[in-house]
Order: sequence, then C-alpha cells, then structure tokens
Amino acid sequence: MADSEDEDDGGRRYRAPALEKGLDILELLAAESAPVTLTGIVNRLGRSHGELFRMVQVLEFRGFIEQDASSDGYKLTDRLFSLGMQQPRTRTLIELALPVMRQLTMAVGQACHLALHTLGEMVVVARMESSEQLGFSVRVGYRRPMHLAASGAVLYAFPPEDVRRRWEELFDPPLSEKELAEFREHANAVRERNVELTPSKFVAGVTDISAPVMRGGAAAAALTVPYLKKLQPAVSRSETAQLVRQAAERISAQLVEGDSRF
Repeated sequence: MADSEDEDDGGRRYRAPALEKGLDILELLAAESAPVTLTGIVNRLGRSHGELFRMVQVLEFRGFIEQDASSDGYKLTDRLFSLGMQQPRTRTLIELALPVMRQLTMAVGQACHLALHTLGEMVVVARMESSEQLGFSVRVGYRRPMHLAASGAVLYAFPPEDVRRRWEELFDPPLSEKELAEFREHANAVRERNVELTPSKFVAGVTDISAPVMRGGAAAAALTVPYLKKLQPAVSRSETAQLVRQAAERISAQLVEGDSRF
C-alpha cells in the first residue's frame, strides 16, 4: 500500500503514479499547438525515457494520441472530446440547442456557435453556419483561454465563487492580480446585463455577441454570434444581441423542462 498512499502530497491519501504519468502526457499535449516528440515530452515532464515510453505507446494504441507523420511528434486526437460528448447532459444540450441555433442564424444572417468550459478555457461544441452566402464561423473544437473570448467571459460570469476560484487555478498562463481583477469586474458586468458584446480579440471586423444558456443558476453554455460587419447588414448588432439573448433563454427553458422529466 506504500505506493498508493501519500498523505503529505497536497493532502491526498491515494496516488496512482502510472495513471498520473498518462494524465500528465495528455495535459501537456492539450496545451501544445504543435506535435511534441517523445524526447520533448520526456524533457518537459522531467521524467526518464523509460518511464514514459510505454505510457505513450498505450495512449497511442487506445486512440488518445497519434503520431504526426511529418514530425514524429505526438498530438491529441479527438477521442477525449468524443467521450465527453457522449455524456447525456452534453448530448441533450446540443440536441436542444441546434434547432434554436438554426432559427437564430436565419433571423440574423450570421453564424453562431455553442461553447462550454473546459480546463480554464472555452471550447466550441456545436456550430451553425450563416444562412447567407457570406458569414464567419469557427470550427467545433475551437478553444481559447476564458479571459480572451466572449464565450469565456459569459461562462465565467455566473458560477459560484468557489467554482470561479477553481477555474482561475487552471488559467494557463496564469493572470496577474491586476488582470484577474479586471476580468472579474468585466464578468460581473456581463452578469448584470446578461449578454456580452465586444470586438473580437482575434479577427478584425467581427464583434462577438454572447449570452448564457442557464441551468441550475449557472451558465451551462454560452451561445455566441461572431457578428461580421457587413456594408448593408439586415440586422444591427444591438438587434442581434437581443435575439441572441432570446435564443439562449429558449434553450435554457428547454433544459429546465428536460431536467424535470427525470
């Protein structure tokens, strides 16, 4: 039992060293934009080649990571994402949201997407293309740090304080005290007005308009329209913001109805 117990390590009673090595590899690759070689993984995790070689082989065999043919480096597959999407609540959320999202895109002539929180970031889990020939959309699986995205601000705006604190510990890189205070203040303002409307931090000419999909007093998801500036828009940004809020509220109401049936 000596290998499985460690009461001095952050108050934890049990440890599973092999499992933790595998999780360390997954978390490392999740944070990297480019494939990482086995040597790179070994060096960054500060472990021996022998410790991690079998871990990498098993993760590859099980389909959680794959080797890039051009660089011999390893990268995550979408297996973890697919497993998360099999959870009934996530699946039900998307099933309920898609028809409303389709109606929204037709009403505003812009694309929209649905995002959830994961490991201090927002990640897109569903999208609907613009009903017009011209539009801007992001792919499913797109992720950004919470403080850099409208969806992230909306998701962060509503949880209880203890949940916020846990999420803040996951921010990578960590925010300075000043940056965190500014993000908190901004998120509180988003909570008051129940919608976020801000220029994109990544694409010129796009205004991100986002509203919370609520469940149990917290934002289960963020519904966002990346509003593309057009020369002759059929629907203004302020009108779009109102329609996004209404669409998010319709999805929220259906979630409450769905929960009450169980």
